[in-house]
Amino acid sequence: MAKIGNIELGDFPLLLAPMEDVSDPPFRAVCKEQGADLMYTEFISSEGLIRDAIKSRQKLDIFDYERPIGIQIFGGDEEALAMSARIIEATNPDLLDINFGCPVKKVVCKGAGAGVLKDIDLMVRLTDAVVKATKLPVTVKTRLGWDDNSKNIEEVAERLQDVGIKALTIHGRTRKQMYKGEADWTLIAKVKNNPRINIPIFGNGDIDSPQKAVEYKNRYGVDGVMIGRAAIGYPWIFREIKHYINTGGEILPPPTIDERVEACLKHLRGAMKWKGEKLGILEMRMHYANYLKGLPHIKDYRMRLVTADSVAALEAIFEDLRTQYQYAEL
Repeated sequence: MAKIGNIELGDFPLLLAPMEDVSDPPFRAVCKEQGADLMYTEFISSEGLIRDAIKSRQKLDIFDYERPIGIQIFGGDEEALAMSARIIEATNPDLLDINFGCPVKKVVCKGAGAGVLKDIDLMVRLTDAVVKATKLPVTVKTRLGWDDNSKNIEEVAERLQDVGIKALTIHGRTRKQMYKGEADWTLIAKVKNNPRINIPIFGNGDIDSPQKAVEYKNRYGVDGVMIGRAAIGYPWIFREIKHYINTGGEILPPPTIDERVEACLKHLRGAMKWKGEKLGILEMRMHYANYLKGLPHIKDYRMRLVTADSVAALEAIFEDLRTQYQYAEL
């Protein structure tokens, strides 16, 4: 049983990764419905939060049906991180996660995200400041190291556990790799098998099928897996993995056209409710290609969806699509 503080997550929890401009409440709602056990907000800048930046504040929106849910922050300054931890505690999430893994240049340049991988002492000080500032369970998401010459995750795991984190998620790449190449889970397994480590260790990177999730569970012994890119436009990955585990290897058929359309519409309506109709419609356009991936001759529908600018037009296209593909071989 994986447990973060007092939060029980079951035997092999599936976590939804915090993804910038993706992991918002409408997206999280469709993933929760399909079986995500623990979800995180998009990462929030500690400095932005303290400055009361509207975008940062909006990312604090969490809802009871999402629980358990963690709010993720990043920053390179102890005082700012501690202060933002206190602000976040007031919004009552289930846990607080620190991002030491984001490889994006604009974050790294500020000495935050994966930028902290160059300085383990700083990483420990930042984590310690957050743990001391809040009563919430604090977790960390990070990478193997900055580059091939500094894969220091084993030392990092011990030191972060020593200052009080309650779980650690490790992405099996270095910052230098960004998202390229294959994720290396051997070091994640070493952390998990370290007799000194007693907190849950979650693996992240390249989990894109039920078979791979179970293979990595068995081979590397992690307490659970975090899924990011494979869930974009395909929230069914969570239910497929759970079914595969519960049935000892049975593969669920892919989602029907009705399920795809319903998920799209739920996501769209959630986006409009959360961001307003105009922005909700605009931001949803990036998701259609993923939701409809693999459908034959879908290009025309995709073009219509990304150019439609009203709810009525979108609903009509979806109804047409549903009818057209109802009996097609998917």
